[in-house]
Amino acid sequence: MRGVPMTGWLEGLDPVWQVLGASGFAWGMTALGAALVFLTTTINLRLFDAMLGAAAGIMLAASYFSLLGPAIELAAALEGPPAWVPAVVGFVLGGLFLRLVDRILPHVHLDKPTSQAEGIPTSWRRSMLLVTAITLHNFPEGLAIGVAFGAAASGFPEATLATAAALGLGIGLQDLPEGAAVSLPLRREGLSRARSFFWGQASGAVEPVAALIGFAAVAFVQPLLPYALAFSAGAMIFVCVEELIPEAQSGGHADLATMALLIGFAIMMTLDVALQ
Repeated sequence: MRGVPMTGWLEGLDPVWQVLGASGFAWGMTALGAALVFLTTTINLRLFDAMLGAAAGIMLAASYFSLLGPAIELAAALEGPPAWVPAVVGFVLGGLFLRLVDRILPHVHLDKPTSQAEGIPTSWRRSMLLVTAITLHNFPEGLAIGVAFGAAASGFPEATLATAAALGLGIGLQDLPEGAAVSLPLRREGLSRARSFFWGQASGAVEPVAALIGFAAVAFVQPLLPYALAFSAGAMIFVCVEELIPEAQSGGHADLATMALLIGFAIMMTLDVALQ
């Protein structure tokens, strides 16, 4: 039976607790990455590029296997437009939504100077711009977790608890380098270790909030399910292509980052199959 071997214990939990548990795990992994600031202020650049590449691969695989694929299957099972319509519409809207947020929210990418900050002009220091950049990463990830668990709670066989659990696990794994990507630069900017850790883990606090929003949106409006799953996929791929991949490729270890991306993709694909 799908989902029994490794996710049977989840079935006894209320769906809201499932969402909070999965998104809390992702937040905790962000905090674990941020905690590296208590051990060091630097990280080997080759290792960091590989970690970012692997994170990008995990997000790409999760976007299809845990979100877009189930969206197409679910749309085909429901009465309505052809299955490709909700997938395409939701996917494009997800990307456009993140593009809009990207244009409005002040932030700066890890590989860019403060003079190349994006969003509405602001007097924020580079440290805060880095925090908002990773927070921008984490919002669609939390949204995806909530939507996936909301779809599983709907009872449709095309959206399983196992798929949602695999998504939560994969997102948690790729949140590890993102926490370090905030706390370590903040420490180099002159913040104390404690404050660097605080802001590093705080960048992941948006995930449980976004997860509850996504869960509520689909748990009570079932016709939105395929659109919401595809929306989350589009938002995650936007973040991956806009930020994670360029940052992984900018450190001078492009080949290593590319191979790590393939490994991350394979890991997420394996998780999605193994948890069924």
